[in-house]
Amino acid sequence: MACGLPPEPAKRADSAQSAKRREVADAITYLENVHPPIHALLLELEQHARKDGVPLVSRDTGRLLSTLVHAMQANRILEIGTGYGYATLWMAFAQPPMGKIWTLDTDVERTEVALSYFQRSGEGDYITLFNQSALELLPNFGHRNLDIVFLDARKPEYIDYLDLVVPMLKRSGLIVVDDCLLGNVAEAPAKSDSEDERAIRAFNERFLSHPDLDATILALGNGIGIGARIR
Repeated sequence: MACGLPPEPAKRADSAQSAKRREVADAITYLENVHPPIHALLLELEQHARKDGVPLVSRDTGRLLSTLVHAMQANRILEIGTGYGYATLWMAFAQPPMGKIWTLDTDVERTEVALSYFQRSGEGDYITLFNQSALELLPNFGHRNLDIVFLDARKPEYIDYLDLVVPMLKRSGLIVVDDCLLGNVAEAPAKSDSEDERAIRAFNERFLSHPDLDATILALGNGIGIGARIR
């Protein structure tokens, strides 16, 4: 009886990758189903952003931010990159009473949408929005001893933001950074890499070796960096 030939190595690799993708997809589906439903306003905001083609952090990232804020009882938070205010609200809903968030974004059109959701959420009095460049505002920013800084803004400026905000954190305060695995960052550098990809690679190296941080990057969403100030 004739025996079939074993699969070619490339086909075996493709099959293994497909199986891994299915496992990841199944895990994501399971976790989404087992989590409690998200706040109705966050769900509405997701739908609004999807309709407008405006990117948001992943829902998993929002949940992580909420957990970190709860764990730290973080009442002094700085956000660089407001967008539609999705991540802002995940953090605001988790803050203790009278907690404050200062959020920065130069895009007035997007932040007008964010402001409308802040007011509807009941958290508007505790969120202060600045439509100014972070690089211009932060050197003279009056608030220090921050519990958390969340960064999701212009990638070529990430290293500049890092240098500005680390001294603003309290000892044990956290900097949380979105998009650390953006695009093809995890692959070998290539001439076709975008400016953002080149900037993120440089940032990741600086972030993970920063002398004042205990930092790591998680493969969550587009890659989440978390660094705790240690000195």
